[in-house]
Amino acid sequence: MQFGILGPLEVLTVTGESISIGGRRPRALLALLLLDAGRLVGVDRLIDGQYGDDPPAGAANAIQAHVSRLRRALPPDLIEFHGAGYRLAVDPEDVDVHRFERLAREGHRFLTAGHHERAARSLKDALDLWRGPALADVADAPFASSQVTRLEEVRLAAREDLVEAEMALPEGTSTAALRQLVAANPLRERLRGQLMRALHAAGQQAAALAVYDEGRRLLADELGADPSPELAALHLAILRGEEPRKHAAGRRLPARLTSFVGRAAELDRIDSLRDSRLITLTGPGGTGKTRLAIEAARRRGQDACFVDLSPLDDGAQIPRAVLGALGLRETGLQGPALDRHDPADRLIGALADQDLLLILDNCEHLIAPAAHLVRRLLDACPGLAVLATSREPLGLTGETLVPLAPLAVPPPGADLDEALTYPAVRLFADRAAAVRPGFTMRPEVVEICAALEGLPLAVELAAARVRSFTVEEIAARLNEHGRFALLSRGDRTAAVRHQTLRAVVEWSWSLLSPGERTMARRFSVFSGGASLEAVERVCGAGEVLADLVDKSLIEWADGRYRMFDTIRLFCAEQLAEAGEEERLRDAHAAYFLDLAQRADPWLRRAEQLDWLGRLSAEDGNFQAALRHAVQADPETALRLIAALGAYWWLSGRRGQAASPALRLLGRLGAGAPVGLEEEYVLCVLQAVPDAPPAQWERAEEIMRSLDHELRHPFTAVMWGMVAGPPDPGSARTRQFGSDPWSRAMVPLGRGMVNLLDGRVADAERDLEASLEGFRSVGERWGMAQGYEWLGTISSWRGEWARARRMWEQGLDLHEQLGALDEMVDVLCRRASGLLREGDFPAAGADLRRAAELERKTGRSHRPALIGLGWGELARFHGDHAEARARYTEALSAVGPGTYAGDSVRLLLLSALGRLAQAEGDLAEARLRHGEVCAHARAIPATDLADVVEGQAGLALLEGSAERAAFLLGVGVALRGMAVTGDRDVARVAAGATEAIGAAAFATAFAKGAALDRDEASAVLS
Repeated sequence: MQFGILGPLEVLTVTGESISIGGRRPRALLALLLLDAGRLVGVDRLIDGQYGDDPPAGAANAIQAHVSRLRRALPPDLIEFHGAGYRLAVDPEDVDVHRFERLAREGHRFLTAGHHERAARSLKDALDLWRGPALADVADAPFASSQVTRLEEVRLAAREDLVEAEMALPEGTSTAALRQLVAANPLRERLRGQLMRALHAAGQQAAALAVYDEGRRLLADELGADPSPELAALHLAILRGEEPRKHAAGRRLPARLTSFVGRAAELDRIDSLRDSRLITLTGPGGTGKTRLAIEAARRRGQDACFVDLSPLDDGAQIPRAVLGALGLRETGLQGPALDRHDPADRLIGALADQDLLLILDNCEHLIAPAAHLVRRLLDACPGLAVLATSREPLGLTGETLVPLAPLAVPPPGADLDEALTYPAVRLFADRAAAVRPGFTMRPEVVEICAALEGLPLAVELAAARVRSFTVEEIAARLNEHGRFALLSRGDRTAAVRHQTLRAVVEWSWSLLSPGERTMARRFSVFSGGASLEAVERVCGAGEVLADLVDKSLIEWADGRYRMFDTIRLFCAEQLAEAGEEERLRDAHAAYFLDLAQRADPWLRRAEQLDWLGRLSAEDGNFQAALRHAVQADPETALRLIAALGAYWWLSGRRGQAASPALRLLGRLGAGAPVGLEEEYVLCVLQAVPDAPPAQWERAEEIMRSLDHELRHPFTAVMWGMVAGPPDPGSARTRQFGSDPWSRAMVPLGRGMVNLLDGRVADAERDLEASLEGFRSVGERWGMAQGYEWLGTISSWRGEWARARRMWEQGLDLHEQLGALDEMVDVLCRRASGLLREGDFPAAGADLRRAAELERKTGRSHRPALIGLGWGELARFHGDHAEARARYTEALSAVGPGTYAGDSVRLLLLSALGRLAQAEGDLAEARLRHGEVCAHARAIPATDLADVVEGQAGLALLEGSAERAAFLLGVGVALRGMAVTGDRDVARVAAGATEAIGAAAFATAFAKGAALDRDEASAVLS
């Protein structure tokens, strides 16, 4: 639908039919809602808008009645009630007034940027939306008068902008229409100046001078004022026969030497703050505060004066610097007698009647005198607005802060097309092309921008090195030599503190007090930020933290303090020079070990998400603490690895522990420190599959010897996941504690063993009991395990809806935890079930999602598991070439050394055997199934059942239908049940039945199904 209030109220359907809104007050109510289309309008505002200062007693009920009338006239649900008010659920673009204001703003931006044709188009489109006086048929409503005045002012400003744009085009503007506008708005000096310029351009100098004289008389008679300096300057230029120019907004701004890249959101933010008289852009050095201030001033389109304070070393010099930038001399000042010894008073006299944007750049080193002068100027000069840049706020009442962060950088893995949508990469590409014509984007540009955190100055300095190095060499040198060494050359004409990256940071450092420097250098031990508690425990009392935030050395957001890497690296150098590094890093490691140990019990309770979130926020600190401890204190490193084991496992971060675990094992050898045997086992587990054999054997010895409750409950869980399920009655079943979580883990472990051994009924009882136990403590990982395996059992039975529901619940819980690798497992399991159910598209969707998640998780057997799924999908589609390629690629991706990996390898070999059977390749089928048989006893009964069923297909191909039927029965004996929807089993069963008859098939099948576990396992021996 379309709505109009720029004229009489208009409501049009999608087909262009008009909807009549009856009643003055319902029309006024609709107009009120349209002015805030898509936003909630409070009942109090609606009452004020309808009735003004004297509403009747039942005003709220009356509003409700008007809404009811509107709802009867308009489509259902268009007017929503949200408790405190009403919302008209329409896109603002469907309302003419919002389209008008957007187009007017767009046109103004094009005009100030010099895009005159585009400006004219936007402004004409905006003005064409007017069908008459705004709010024409509700003009007597209390709210209407102020809105009409506002909209008419915007309309007139848009007309002035349109005239300006047209005068810059070859066809020019209509002087007749311009005369009418001036006649209707005789005191509007901008319009009068435009008419003077148009007449002069048409060769009518006398007429242009007459327009000025008329305006001068009107201003004197009506306002007792003289024409503005701009209009007077235009009059003088025409008298002298010079080419008159419009008053150029930003005539005192530095010229642009390079393109302006990014900062669209910040520009829009500044543009939206036109009513704020003091805006301060804050941020660390090198974030582009100066460039943004100049660009914002150009967009604002008013007279502006730029003053760079960086060369000054005395606050008393600031007023004189501003006077110089304004181009004013003492003899040119107007106003009352002034104290000629106070330049601030002279400055106030100069600016008292000016409408000016004053840009004060680089205030941080003169912050107090700059703030004092700004306060005096704003108090005495009502037409003045100030845009300041500083590494800390001025600290004045009414100051609006616009903090600048570095430019956005692409996420890891982004392709080049996506990367070029990020401003940091665009900035690098733009500056690199300027110094090396023909420059082409490379993936290393993304790496460089990410390493430099999108800091504009650093990115520009790096791009300038393209003159001498390739981007590959720049990226390598950043890693090898550090950013300060590489980015040591810049613009020779820039301020010294902006010529190199180090100089930028040193300038900020020089402005700190001794106490601030102490805190800043100590803070550098943190990686990824820190909480106040952490800062105070590691660095000491944090009273100066707020000062460092104000000075843009540290940023604060969401309850955490963070230092940009460029600053942190500089401060780390200062820490080392102060001789404090070892002590601070020890304190850092001790604090984060304590945090990990405190958090560990909560990870097995309902509060686990809160604690996982807290630990995730400190992930960089844990890694930094572990790196230090591995080199400096191996026992602390062991304790840290053990304390973080559950966190890494539950949150899907197991891969990041492998490298430090291997380095630590390299220092420890095969000997576990006394009293830390359990921690040693956890370290070995984190290093799998690369743990040295001697250390794995030592871990096995330790686990066999631990027949009591473990101090780290997740040790037994992780051992089972890596080494395989325990034998019934083994010491490992006594390693769980008596707490509710451990009590729930016992039936989970027993249930998984039962399921893998083909005791399905027992497994289901255990899994249900385990699920109930984990529910009672609110532990999501344990619940997810129960749902996953119960879903598997349901799918084997062909209970497809229940299986899908169980798997979905498991996925949801893993997603809450952030356990991406566990999600991959469930998705692959569900994809297998969906293939048996016959929903191939859904299975493919699950495999695609699993592949996307797996790319984020790191090394494991899972790429092979996903490849197996894709191969099965291709094989069932009849695409044997694609299936073989998928199986072969997956087989090369899985390495030895883990229980899960060995199982996947045998399943892949069996799948290749089935593929050979489907193609009638007896030799290849025998080869692949022979490889499986050589190692088949090492896998659980459920996987062995799949292998045996694959052998049944080989037997059928060899002409032994009776043995094929027998092996299918053995598969059921091993698994404990037949699997619904297994196409391979169904094909072999059908072929064997056809060959030997149903009765013979049933007899052979029953013989195999009657075997016990040991007999069934021995069939392949």
